[in-house]
Amino acid sequence: MDKISSPAEFQVAIQSPRLTVAIFKADWCSDCKFIDPFIPEVEQAYADRLTLVEVDVDAVGDVSQEQNIMGIPSFVAYSDGRELVRFVNKLRKSREEIENFLDKAVQVHQSLLQ
Repeated sequence: MDKISSPAEFQVAIQSPRLTVAIFKADWCSDCKFIDPFIPEVEQAYADRLTLVEVDVDAVGDVSQEQNIMGIPSFVAYSDGRELVRFVNKLRKSREEIENFLDKAVQVHQSLLQ
């Protein structure tokens, strides 16, 4: 998974016509660490349908503010520079919840292509 380290990199990532899901997280976040072990498997399972990118909220804080990210980890799906759907709450996220969100993001993206 690519790690976004600047606002410019973030803009390039979300401008793609391909479905791109940004995971907003930080090194100090225990709920972020909770998802780390299974995210590579999730990324591989969805590789044909979307691109995952990691956004460190400490490294690119301006992006987090612009995107109105209040809690982490947060998942936001983009295509062609537009936000499609987001999964944001203060609760720890399970693999099943993340996969359900990614399925929803894929459905929304596909509906726009029709």
